[in-house]
Amino acid sequence: MNTHRDTRPQVTESTEAVRGVELFVRRIGRGPPVVVLHGGPGAHHDYLLPGFDALAEGRELIYYDQRGGGRSPVARDVPVGWTEQVGDLEALRQAWGLDRLTIAGYSWGGLLALLYALDHPGSVARLALVSPAPSWRAARLRFEERFGQRNLDPTFQEARRALRESGLRDRDPETFQRRIFELSVAPYFHDPARARDLTPFRITGRTQEEVWASLGDYDLRERLPALRGIPSLVLRGEDDPIPLEAARTTAELIGARFRSVPRCGHVPYVEAHEEFVRTIGGFLAV
Repeated sequence: MNTHRDTRPQVTESTEAVRGVELFVRRIGRGPPVVVLHGGPGAHHDYLLPGFDALAEGRELIYYDQRGGGRSPVARDVPVGWTEQVGDLEALRQAWGLDRLTIAGYSWGGLLALLYALDHPGSVARLALVSPAPSWRAARLRFEERFGQRNLDPTFQEARRALRESGLRDRDPETFQRRIFELSVAPYFHDPARARDLTPFRITGRTQEEVWASLGDYDLRERLPALRGIPSLVLRGEDDPIPLEAARTTAELIGARFRSVPRCGHVPYVEAHEEFVRTIGGFLAV
């Protein structure tokens, strides 16, 4: 008789109807819940996999595709700005019957976590911010400038030219698109070759544009000290194109533990996976 048991964490998928939209939800693991907020804006949770799933040991991770992205599409006349995204997260908290949320937010998801905590401070138990987007607009513009400069690296330019002239688009369209994706995200990495290890994703442009437009000339720095009572952690890579100042300032203002990982860019769950699991998992276990 085969007594082998599948010890892999159970995964469930569903949709949650809140505030007039349907949001795709994925759960993995068992134990205290942690809500995972993906980046973008306008992306979807899939590209956090499989790296983030390693945090499911001893806890339940709850991912959802934010409105206007991934498997949570909305009509073009449905607003998708930051207040809608914060409102959706609060509605999900209530629908799930959770008194307070432990949140792990990546990139834009880190900024969304801060926006949510500022609006609902009594509803947040812990904040783990991974490569968080800048908490003020000028720092975000510096990130965009740095990313643009990296993107113009002659190595990337030559690789794109060679790919266009290779004929791969006609011979193997799927592999061609995968390679195009890798070159588009390579500037996020300390080692551009690691881009091949990132799960491909797409951005819904309308959502991305509307979220940033809704934030306007935002600057959360004056308000962030109000979050000092919430246990928090900020983890980022030393070679992240998001300026070090942005992550360090956010951490200092909210009283968070701060960790900057050597030889790592914007995607520590890929490029420094063991450090990511040890640091974030340890923080969430407390």
